[in-house]
Amino acid sequence: MEISIKEIGEKLKKGNIIIYPTDTVYGVGGIIEEETLIKIYKAKSRSFSSPLIALVNSLEKVKEIAFIENKNQEKMEKLIKAFWPGGLTIILKKKEVVPSIMVSNGETVGVRMPNHKKALEIIESAGGILATTSANISGENTPSSFEELSEEFKKRVDIIVNGGKCPIGTASTIIDMSSENVKILREGSISKLEIENVIGKI
Repeated sequence: MEISIKEIGEKLKKGNIIIYPTDTVYGVGGIIEEETLIKIYKAKSRSFSSPLIALVNSLEKVKEIAFIENKNQEKMEKLIKAFWPGGLTIILKKKEVVPSIMVSNGETVGVRMPNHKKALEIIESAGGILATTSANISGENTPSSFEELSEEFKKRVDIIVNGGKCPIGTASTIIDMSSENVKILREGSISKLEIENVIGKI
């Protein structure tokens, strides 16, 4: 029997962690509470030196966890208009509410709004923000379909949502907008050229 979105939300708010589909790849996620974040790291056998990102269901939620630099506000608004919801993760200065463990004691946090109906419903059910990373044990291939999820990894989480194949199937592009010096940290599903077409040369 498939679990309802309402039940998923209730479980997530209690600190359970979930494997769920997004537009890019399958993610493992939980609410932004220290104990839940530790569960995600343990499930992945991941070092605490690799930060998680926050998937959100609205721009308002970004403002709850991150500062938008005035200098970059216009560029960021253009990027969000062009590529959100979608495969673009934006790195911003984090607010106090983001636990240090989530961002490897750093000062920044990555935020993204996925272009995936089910993912957005799940994120909303948990309160609009889910700390997320790819749903695989560190070092394994990143799964872009339900079939690619490892059986071992599935045993390590509380909720599993089968969403078939992820429509994009490649990881998001990461752009750092936490300082004046805007830079692309990872070129993924959106190319540097596409980004430069929107905000000019980087």
